[in-house]
Amino acid sequence: MFIIVVTRKKWLIHVRYVVKRLPPSQTHEKIHRNERNYVCEICEKAFIRKHHLHAHYLIHTQEKPHVCVICNKAFSQMNTLTYHYRVHTKEGPYSCDVCGTAFSQKNTLTDHYRVHTKERPHACDVCGVTFARKSSLNRHYLIHTKEKPHSCEVCGKACSQKNDLNRHYLTHTKEKPHSCEVCGKAYSRKSHLNRHYLTYTKDKC
Repeated sequence: MFIIVVTRKKWLIHVRYVVKRLPPSQTHEKIHRNERNYVCEICEKAFIRKHHLHAHYLIHTQEKPHVCVICNKAFSQMNTLTYHYRVHTKEGPYSCDVCGTAFSQKNTLTDHYRVHTKERPHACDVCGVTFARKSSLNRHYLIHTKEKPHSCEVCGKACSQKNDLNRHYLTHTKEKPHSCEVCGKAYSRKSHLNRHYLTYTKDKC
């Protein structure tokens, strides 16, 4: 067994992989031993199979060869496209045995269970606030780091959260998607509509 370095000229990506082809039985043994000889030299993530490494490189190159035939949304991974199709088919193979809600992905169901268990296993090591989802914790960290990775393409204003940027765009488009069911007055933010409802007394409602 030996290792060589291959260069993809287009992206200057260095791939380190084992050239010797193993028989299927030995490949199966590698899976159980968790041997990961195919290493990405950009992020150092390692894989057992070479084709997994090649698929992984699409994340770095931003290539998205797998396209949804319904809405034309593109993905770098075929399995992500497969999950995406469930948005159109409404297929939800993973069901909550507490409330019956169905989900297209198993990890989404796992996160959902925490609604019932009230479990919040992801804790901020800066301030101690806990979250049910790791993604929520990652968004929370931006408060401490002061990072604002989401920028407005119109005026350049930067926001730490994607939903804050989406709300900001409404100032440019003048959209007011939240309407009062009593008087019809519209607002760009749901919180503003909620405050508006407080102006009504029970008699007026």
